[in-house]
Amino acid sequence: MQKRPISADSHITEPPNCYVDFIDPKFREAAPRLISDPQFGDTFKIDGLPKAVPMGLVAAAGRPAHELRMSGAKFQDLHRSGWDPKARIADQERDGIAAEIIYPTVGMMLCNHPDIDFKRACMQAYNRWLQTYCAPIAGRVFGLGQTAVRNVEEAIADFREIKAMGFKGVMMPGNPGWKDYDDPAYDALWQASIDLELPLSFHILTAGSDAISRHRGPRINAFLSIIRGCQDIMGMFVFSGIFERFPKLKVVCVEADAGWAPHFMYRMDHAYDRHRYWMKGRELAKPPSEYFRENIYLTFQDDWVAFRMKDMCNVKRLMWANDFPHSDSTWPNSQALLAEHTAHLSQAERDAILHDNVAGLYGLKVN
Repeated sequence: MQKRPISADSHITEPPNCYVDFIDPKFREAAPRLISDPQFGDTFKIDGLPKAVPMGLVAAAGRPAHELRMSGAKFQDLHRSGWDPKARIADQERDGIAAEIIYPTVGMMLCNHPDIDFKRACMQAYNRWLQTYCAPIAGRVFGLGQTAVRNVEEAIADFREIKAMGFKGVMMPGNPGWKDYDDPAYDALWQASIDLELPLSFHILTAGSDAISRHRGPRINAFLSIIRGCQDIMGMFVFSGIFERFPKLKVVCVEADAGWAPHFMYRMDHAYDRHRYWMKGRELAKPPSEYFRENIYLTFQDDWVAFRMKDMCNVKRLMWANDFPHSDSTWPNSQALLAEHTAHLSQAERDAILHDNVAGLYGLKVN
C-alpha cells in the first residue's frame, strides 16, 4: 500500500481511575468503577444501569472465535494499549496502521444512562482522561469528545470545549436529553458543528435500545439488529431535512458496516417517491439518497460487501477501521484481510477508503 491505513474507529479501554479521578467531585461516590465479580470477572459497575459492563469482549482483539466470552476477564490481562499510551504504537505497528480515531468503551454504554446530569458528568470526566491518554502519542491517536446533549446551548458549549481540548470530532449520544434531533431547535447545534469543524459521530449501541436482550430466536440473531439504531438516526437526519438546511454538516455512522447502504438509499428514495404524501414526509429538494451519499460517512471493518459495492455508494465517504481492541477487531490481521478485500480496487480508491477520507474529514496530517 502506498499509504498506511488510518483506522476510522478504534477504542480505548477505560482504566479503573478514568471516571473516579476525573469526575466532578459531587458525583465521585457514584462514578463508574471497576469491580471484581465472582461470576463475571472484572466489570465496570455503573450506578443507574441494570447491567455492569463485563471486560470479556471489550479487549478481545486477536483471540480465536471459540475463545470469546463476555465474562471472566481480568483487567490486567487485557491489551495494555487500551489504557496505556506507551503500549499503543507497538500494537499499531503490529497491525500496520498509521493512526487511529479513538472512541470510548464504557462511554458507549453511558450514552444510554437515564440520568442526564450523571451522564454529562461522566462524559466530561472521560474527555479529561482522554486528553491525558492522547497527549503522549499525538499524531498517532486522535480523540473524539463526548457530550450528553442536555440542551442545545449547553451542547454548543460542550462542542467549544471539545474543540479547545484538541479533539477532532464529537461522539453524540443516540438519544439526546431533550427533544429528538429532528427538531429545528437543534439547528444552532448543527451550525456550531460546521463552524467548529467537528464532525458528529453516532456509534452502534448508543441509541438506547438493548438489542442484545430483545431478540427473536437464538441469541445470535440479536447481533444482526445492533446496526439498526444507527440506520434510524441516519434516516431521521435525511428525511427531516437537516442536511438540506445544512449541506456542509458531516455525520459519521460508526461500526454499523456499509454494505447495506446502497439498498438503504434505494429504499429511502422509494419511500419518498411513493409514500411521502400520505405519510406526511417533508418535501426535499433532492432525492434522499443524494443527501445520504454526500453527508454521511460510514465506517466498517471486514465488511467485504462494502468494498464490492463502492460504486453504488460514495467512495469518498467510506472509511475502513480495525475496531481495536474490541472483539470485532481485525487486529492483528488487518493487512492480510485488506490485501484480499481491496485487490480489485484502484490505487486511488484504496487510498481513499483506507487513508484519505478519514484524513480529510478530520484534517489529519498522517503519513
